[in-house]
Amino acid sequence: MKAKKTNSGTDFSYDANLASKLNANEPISKTQLKAEADDQQALGVRLTELPKDKLLKLDLPEAVLTAVLDSKKITANGAIRRHKQYLGRLMRDIDNAPILEQLARWDGKHSAENAYFHGLERWRDRMIKEANALSEFIALYPQTDIQQLRTLVRNAQKELAAGKPPKSSREIFKVLRDVTQESQDNSDANDDYSVTPNLS
Repeated sequence: MKAKKTNSGTDFSYDANLASKLNANEPISKTQLKAEADDQQALGVRLTELPKDKLLKLDLPEAVLTAVLDSKKITANGAIRRHKQYLGRLMRDIDNAPILEQLARWDGKHSAENAYFHGLERWRDRMIKEANALSEFIALYPQTDIQQLRTLVRNAQKELAAGKPPKSSREIFKVLRDVTQESQDNSDANDDYSVTPNLS
């Protein structure tokens, strides 16, 4: 086993018991402290980007909430930098776990919604360009008003060919959204949108 070198430069042979004792009593390095301080400050800055209604849902301590709201009023560069540092110090004094958990939930929901809407866009584009896409969608969602959707697809194709504004294309998107959301509401699925299968 190779010898390990301590910060003092002294070599010693590896010993499991000694290593565990050193790890238990090992002081936090300046680098680690700096990284943690940066993380706390970054979290504080992230809070300043949230709308007020979401901030209130986080149940922040009054001092933190006030500092976050005040940051929206500061415009001078030097003042902004100092306020971020102040916000970082405040964040170090509170339990950040519930905040991080809620932000993760919001981020996850946002990502799922984005994926859902991209899926709808792919269906719409396929319907306009591919003859079999409409039949595939109807097979998945038999409750669809076939005649309405077929008419919209034909109109969208004409608008595209004539270089007109995509009015029918937007209407197709709305129909797809309504149909898939209705299907989702009536299904036993958890959080996955039914629109996601067969999007390739």
